[in-house]
Amino acid sequence: MGFRPGQTLRMVAIAVLLVATGFVIWIDQREAGESTIALAPAGTHSTLRPGTIGTGFDFYVLSLSWSPSYCEAEGADANRQQCASGRPYAFIVHGLWPQFERGYPQDCPSDQTEVSDQAIRRLYDLIPSAGLIRHQWKKHGSCAGLAQEDYFATLRAAREKIAIPEEFKHLDAYRTIAPSDAEESFIRSNPSLPPDGIAVTCDKRYLREVRICLTKDLEYRPCPEIDQRACRLETAVMPPIRSGPAPSSTTE
Repeated sequence: MGFRPGQTLRMVAIAVLLVATGFVIWIDQREAGESTIALAPAGTHSTLRPGTIGTGFDFYVLSLSWSPSYCEAEGADANRQQCASGRPYAFIVHGLWPQFERGYPQDCPSDQTEVSDQAIRRLYDLIPSAGLIRHQWKKHGSCAGLAQEDYFATLRAAREKIAIPEEFKHLDAYRTIAPSDAEESFIRSNPSLPPDGIAVTCDKRYLREVRICLTKDLEYRPCPEIDQRACRLETAVMPPIRSGPAPSSTTE
């Protein structure tokens, strides 16, 4: 069956209109997605879904714990999974903490009260302690306004954003360091990190943690309240990484 010239022109116009409408919808969707967290580059472990943005708080603190300091200060019996001999951990993730500009939420109501063994095993390369993983979800993750899977994916993406300075990837002897020097080393390795967006913490002797402030979409940001809590010691001790082969990430 043939088409008259007028019919053909109308059909062409309709087709053009449909294509243009589809393109506008695609642009709108693309622009709407620009405020979401970008997916990790190929080869990383992140499985962060577009639109995974926390709610009910102002920003995150990513806390990185110097594992040898924790183990030496608290003793191996405090957490044998992390501190037993042959556990050569350096900086590990202590947690990803939702924060208010002043203070922070904790222990928020959640219908996901437990963390499955499977989810825990997937996190051992970041947090080598089942108890710590469960504690972080209950106290902090439950306040992120995210499903548990999305919170842990955000935690992984936050950790992947941070470059650990080479000098801290392997330490085979005790080191005495000024906390300010440790901060500067992290800033050199992460050039967009502002000086008031990071704080090194310590106890009476040991350098304990590096805390880095991130927006909800994981960009660096200043955080005066966190920065004011930085270590005031002139120097702190970093114990060496415990010798021995790394344990399997699939076993407790």
